Amino acid sequence: MLDGSMDPSVLCALSGRLPGGNAGTLGSFTPSEPRPGAAALARAGPPAEPNGRTIRAVPDVHDPPADSDLADLTFLFSDIEGSTRLWETEAGRMRVALDAHDRLTRDAVVAHGGWIVKTTGDGAHAAFERPLDALNATVALQLALADPQATGGLPLRVRCGLHRGWHERRGNDYYGRDVNRAARIGSIAHGGQVLVSQAVAEAVAGALPEGVALKDLGRVRLRDLSSPERVHQVLHPGLRADFPALRSLESTPNNLSQQLNAFIGRESDLAEVARLLREHRLVTLLGTGGIGKSRLSVQLGAELLDRHADGVWLVELAPLSDEALVPQAVAGVLGVKEAPGGSVLDALLDFVRERRLLIILDNCEHLLAACADLAKRLLRAGAGLTLLATSREALHIAGECSYPVPALTTPRPQPLAAGGPDAESLSRHTAVQLFVDRARGALPAFRIEPRNAAAVAEICQRLDGIPLAIELAAARVRALPVTAIAERLRESFRLLATTDQTVLPRQRTLRVLIDWSHDLLAPPERALLRRLAVFAGGWTLDAAEAVCAGDGLEADEVLDLLTLLVEKSLASMDLDTGRYRLLDTVRHYARERLVEAGEQPALRDRHLSPFVDQYGAFEF
Repeated sequence: MLDGSMDPSVLCALSGRLPGGNAGTLGSFTPSEPRPGAAALARAGPPAEPNGRTIRAVPDVHDPPADSDLADLTFLFSDIEGSTRLWETEAGRMRVALDAHDRLTRDAVVAHGGWIVKTTGDGAHAAFERPLDALNATVALQLALADPQATGGLPLRVRCGLHRGWHERRGNDYYGRDVNRAARIGSIAHGGQVLVSQAVAEAVAGALPEGVALKDLGRVRLRDLSSPERVHQVLHPGLRADFPALRSLESTPNNLSQQLNAFIGRESDLAEVARLLREHRLVTLLGTGGIGKSRLSVQLGAELLDRHADGVWLVELAPLSDEALVPQAVAGVLGVKEAPGGSVLDALLDFVRERRLLIILDNCEHLLAACADLAKRLLRAGAGLTLLATSREALHIAGECSYPVPALTTPRPQPLAAGGPDAESLSRHTAVQLFVDRARGALPAFRIEPRNAAAVAEICQRLDGIPLAIELAAARVRALPVTAIAERLRESFRLLATTDQTVLPRQRTLRVLIDWSHDLLAPPERALLRRLAVFAGGWTLDAAEAVCAGDGLEADEVLDLLTLLVEKSLASMDLDTGRYRLLDTVRHYARERLVEAGEQPALRDRHLSPFVDQYGAFEF
């Protein structure tokens, strides 16, 4: 559903296993009659989420064959262009058309040996062992859909993308960079268009069926912000050949740079923040340092290019130290210059007045007042302007919607009696997925095995699912086994450092990153933060007031200071229990500060005192 108003990540996948040599006859493919159970596709109404993320049932979805564990498969992603509009204007006919679409999709895939992995929204995801079979199935589907009568008289324009590569299988689903790349290739196509990657084009060269040809469209930047992909359009006499320019990054003005590694997980965060940006013109991503706010914001910018005709622009504020330079930084990115006798701010306000823009203000926390003031002025000046900010603290202006960026999911600690975790269950957690991906970047042969699974789980748990910390730990697999990494992290986080000189200094070690947050605190906030380290398993407000007050900190100040630490993403509160906690990484840092301040013995005594009063002193 990439109809210009929807999240471009909304795509569905359809996978098919290709029988050996059964390519079919493309020009005469006739879909079979629906098998028993096809009535299961009937709908009572349009999908509950017309953004394409609802998963629906498809009849005769086959389990993958046993040999589909092969790492090299070809993946098909398809999606109906403009489906949101069709659901809004032709809901009754769309139900009938989508039932037919599902049947035609299934039959095209199964006829060429395929199995359907899953469907989401109004498309499908498929995998094939042979690229040529995948190509034949996709052309057969497009030929079947070319006749509007096949879908009840309502024409459906389906875009398709094919890519061949490696994957990880979990149950009956597939994950990995190449699976994601297939989806991205499909997302830049137009309705009725079939695009294939260079890997697929090379695999089918010299074996194309009669009448089928490939047109080289050159290298394009996909919205996963990874390396460019050379794509080819599939040509067939029965299919449309002329289409507008591809929906790639180049099609909309932007300054989003190519990323050097894969974007892992965060699908639900992408969907939710994309939804919030449809409803609010200012959304601020909140979270502690290293949680992944910047990377999420850049990926969102790429996903939302279609919504902003005048571009998506990233303004990196981390290098600035002078609040007066914030307007100049934004103007520099947008290419705005002040008029003679005017100010940069006036020029900016005039520039955004008639434009549809998304501006990403990255790292606002140390320039909070200036960012808030500029955001308010820009939003008032331009009705077509949307702002996405990242910060450890909200901007606190009218109309702002804050989204706390969660940590990646981590495995739960298991008792020794339960045995170690298995690789498949671990790989369901996004923190583990990130660790494995980055570890393979450092050591291509790395994989989760029974001997290291528990250590990988412990690393991800101990690092609280914080992406930066996990990446720094994963890079160590070049020199240390993961069991040794886990053991060292039990004592200290000093292991978490990088020698990459292109990384901002404050992101080269975990300690320096937390230093950045600590240095932005007022002295009373610093005092409370270090004193809270005495609580190993969280605390209540009453406990914090009883233990942390004193020595210049009044008990009635604790609530306000604790609230500030929560707002600045250094502490968190469980809404259900009312208890507060520090991330283990932050608590470890705060404990070092507590020792440096010479306050640890006194705080331990205060923490112990209520228990002594209640239970009495013990003699040993």
